[in-house]
Amino acid sequence: MSLTKTELSARSRSLSVIIPTYNESKNITRMLDIVSSCLPPETNAEIVVVDDNSPDGTGKIADEYARRSRDNGGCEIRVINRKDEKGLSSAILAGIRASSGESVVVMDSDFSHPPETITKMIEEMKKSDCDIVVASRYVKGGSITGWPFKRKLISKGATKIAQQSLGIKIKDPMSGFFAFRRHVVRNINFDAIGYKILLEILVKARGAKVKEIPYNFTDRKEGTSKLDAAVILDYTKSVWKLYRYGRSVRERRTSVHFLSKAGRFYTVGATGLLVNYLVSFLFGAVLSNLWYIYATMIGIMFSMTSNFILNKIWTFEDKDMNLKRTLLQYGSFVLFSGIGAVFQLGMVYLMVETEHVSYALALFISVAIASIGNFILNKKWTFKEKIWS
Repeated sequence: MSLTKTELSARSRSLSVIIPTYNESKNITRMLDIVSSCLPPETNAEIVVVDDNSPDGTGKIADEYARRSRDNGGCEIRVINRKDEKGLSSAILAGIRASSGESVVVMDSDFSHPPETITKMIEEMKKSDCDIVVASRYVKGGSITGWPFKRKLISKGATKIAQQSLGIKIKDPMSGFFAFRRHVVRNINFDAIGYKILLEILVKARGAKVKEIPYNFTDRKEGTSKLDAAVILDYTKSVWKLYRYGRSVRERRTSVHFLSKAGRFYTVGATGLLVNYLVSFLFGAVLSNLWYIYATMIGIMFSMTSNFILNKIWTFEDKDMNLKRTLLQYGSFVLFSGIGAVFQLGMVYLMVETEHVSYALALFISVAIASIGNFILNKKWTFKEKIWS
């Protein structure tokens, strides 16, 4: 379930507040009153209520409230009444699709998320120039009111699972109260499993800058909690899918990175091949008519030096030009290149003397094969990188 560029391109408003609801008839009117009053006056804001066909008539109450607000010139409120779909994450996505704000705030409708925090999140987003602001219960200044020990334990456990298995660094990735810039979700393909869509955004919005601000979470006073065995099962499924997604992305990144460096190394090797061939041919056939083995050795020395310089600067992007370190690297590079050179010489000799292959072809084949070993050895030992990275 992805959000297309068309769905996310509108910029008619600066802020959209998404409020998913289910059986919140006792809360929704007062919630809309307070949220409307808390929206920054200078913003052209809107509220989008997404109701999942609540049996208690929440959607109808919200519709009537939105009509009165329009008639009285109040805040723009739109209500999406979903008949065939259910689920918190998919409801939030429906709200994002229907909204048009440059910034988006997601919050619950049961007063566990204080509406006055909306302004603080938007201000923090501007001040810190970040992409996502998370209202956090677990940073300094944040707190939880009204939860029994068991509920706190479940929340902490779920948080630790997310942090450890998904590599998330923030303290409250389970928060349902957050703000983000619209572009952050533009190219995300959402699974929309479970009730914490923030997790999915944090995992899939690569490179997004995240900031946490404290708030006091207050357990609902009206209605009933949505936390049950099905929610916990959905959370487990969501974490598993996100773990597999993150692992596949890391593997793809590693593969691309490895192949990119290998490509650079072999490009340098190609220039080394050219240097090797030209110098060897120059000494062996043009200038002094040296025995081809001696000429090849001279060509190898020249190509080793040119390859080291290019690989240090370009392939492995090593900017540390400390003389001692560079000389040690050069010695290591020459050593491993020397191993390849011995192999190369043996290959040339065997192909020329035993198989009667032409010198030009034997030289090309032997240099190409030796470069594979050179890349692996130098990546691991000369430039201190993991082989598969």
